[in-house]
Amino acid sequence: MNTVPPSDTFFSASPEWGWLVALYFFVGGLAGGSYFIAMFIDLFGRPADRALARIGYYISFPCIVLSGILLTLDLKRPERFWHMLIESNTFRPMFKYWSPMSIGSWALTIFGLFSLIKFLSALSEDGKINWPQANRWRPPHPLGTTLAVVGGLLGFYVAGYTGVLLAVTNRPIWSDTPLLGMLFIVSAASISASLILLLAERSRLTIPGVRALHQMDGWVVLLELIILIALMISLGPVFRAWLNLWGVLLFLVIVLGLLVPLALFWRRDLLGARNLIGTAALVLLGGFLLRVVIVFSAQGV
Repeated sequence: MNTVPPSDTFFSASPEWGWLVALYFFVGGLAGGSYFIAMFIDLFGRPADRALARIGYYISFPCIVLSGILLTLDLKRPERFWHMLIESNTFRPMFKYWSPMSIGSWALTIFGLFSLIKFLSALSEDGKINWPQANRWRPPHPLGTTLAVVGGLLGFYVAGYTGVLLAVTNRPIWSDTPLLGMLFIVSAASISASLILLLAERSRLTIPGVRALHQMDGWVVLLELIILIALMISLGPVFRAWLNLWGVLLFLVIVLGLLVPLALFWRRDLLGARNLIGTAALVLLGGFLLRVVIVFSAQGV
């Protein structure tokens, strides 16, 4: 017998989202979060930290491309993906301001263009392509600053709109809390910072920004833990829907993806030289498993 309290959201059909969507939520968070962090470093960091911002742009563009591929593959008719943006009979742009899915499709497309521009500018600054004009697409050039800010706002939206999309989907858990969007935004920041740190460690960067970003990631993970606890409380009796195997996985997310990294952030002697790598890897694992729990648990009720 189902012991989950009744809710009108329990009568809607499952959207039947699978691993492609769960992976998209993770990769899309990396795309938006990495761009936003890179923008922040570009605008407020030291000149020596520009290399760290370039890593963020290197992450953002491939991830947003992969996001589009994952969403297209998840469609029942992948060859009709362009119908999300263009009317099939008039071939005019189609924008439904009342539809989070339509707004999200356009946001992904436009953000992809900004990510491409910053990706090329990073390659140019690194000397990997010969395109001096692309250097103007990075701050402090006014054009570069404008591109950074606008793209950063789009990245912020891309990182969090998936949570909003779930909240307006008539399913249990998803529509029973207003905190999914906030959780996804903060989680995107934590996993993006962790991936940037991992790649910076691989490149043996010793610039001051690495330490600052590591410290910031610790506070973001703490904020993520607080929001996740608040989300569980906001579910009220519906929280009992997680008293199953998905709840066990959620417990592992809290322990391995949040509490253990927090311990490593504040006791950096525990793993010695491998502290940063271990912390970042656990945060990334926890961020992915968090999305798996949220996507699949509500569809199995």
